[in-house]
Amino acid sequence: MKSIAFVGLDVHKKTIAVAVASNATPRNGAEYRGEILNEPGAVRKLCNRLKREADELHFCYEAGPCGYELYRQLLTLGHACDVVAPSLIPVRTGDRVKTDRRDAVLLARLHRAGELTSVWVPDSAHEAMRDLVRARNTAKQSLTRARQHLKSFLLRHGRSRADTGGWTLTYRRWLADQKFDHPAQQIVFQDYIDAVSNAEVRVKRFDDQIATFVPDWSLAPVVAALQAMRGIGFLCAVTLASEIGDFTRFTNPRQLMAYLGLVPSESSSGSRTRRAGITKAGNSRARRILVEGAWTYRMNSRIGRHKVKLLDTLPKTVCDIAWKAQIRLCAKYRKLLARGTNTKIVNVAIAREMIGFAWAIACHMQAQPASA
Repeated sequence: MKSIAFVGLDVHKKTIAVAVASNATPRNGAEYRGEILNEPGAVRKLCNRLKREADELHFCYEAGPCGYELYRQLLTLGHACDVVAPSLIPVRTGDRVKTDRRDAVLLARLHRAGELTSVWVPDSAHEAMRDLVRARNTAKQSLTRARQHLKSFLLRHGRSRADTGGWTLTYRRWLADQKFDHPAQQIVFQDYIDAVSNAEVRVKRFDDQIATFVPDWSLAPVVAALQAMRGIGFLCAVTLASEIGDFTRFTNPRQLMAYLGLVPSESSSGSRTRRAGITKAGNSRARRILVEGAWTYRMNSRIGRHKVKLLDTLPKTVCDIAWKAQIRLCAKYRKLLARGTNTKIVNVAIAREMIGFAWAIACHMQAQPASA
């Protein structure tokens, strides 16, 4: 029988704690091997040393801020590696001691027992696209904060407009007309204006870069197809594709709904059944995009002018799924509102079903090259 060493790695910025559990040792046994530097050379030496003890090496470490470079290095060296979800690692409720040594040993033991849940690891190109989309999201948040700071400053000095619905051209002209008696206040006001302008330029720059890179992306057909759905525009589709990645890794849409935290939480025991709000366990960026897009289904079913040209370029199956989704979700929105359900709850319920139809569209598009 082949000897297999299951190696648990507790990865930190500078060091990696290492523990090994072999398939030939007792089921509860795992040996701690100390710490190494978190450097490619040190990892290569560790692999060479462990390779003398076993025929195969199976590594695992928790997903975290150190990313996937260690995972890619281990694959390049010819070893199996799993990046596991930290929130799904079994933990004893009575265990109150946490150290790097214990974490590494626990990972090695659970990896050998098959009790760990792996996360999907994107390739380098997909990770680069996801970084670009997330940077755009950060820039958008900075723009929102800059606008809030400016409006708060104006409100403190009695300068507010009740008739404005956003940052329209009329509102910007009104801002340009504002003057303050004290020079210091005028300097602060102008600095807030410049901060808003700089943030807007930054967001626009990211928008242009995303539009440039998407056509050469492997998920470009999925991005185009997702826009067939109501409530999903270009940036929304890019965000969903970059955050979810391979839609086909979910065998059914219910798994994707749970992955995004859109399913109700439950704590039932015996005859008692207790359900609460959604779990919110998963990707918050994709969940936010869906919840925002779900508001569009409160209106009657129709295909807008901005969608007509796009639908002409998509397969008929995708268009049929998008129209079916619109008919069903608009009707469900009205039905739930007629029952007196809170609009926020209705919106989340629509977002949950939206991702089910989006899963069907994405899986159809990702299966196209294989069937061609």
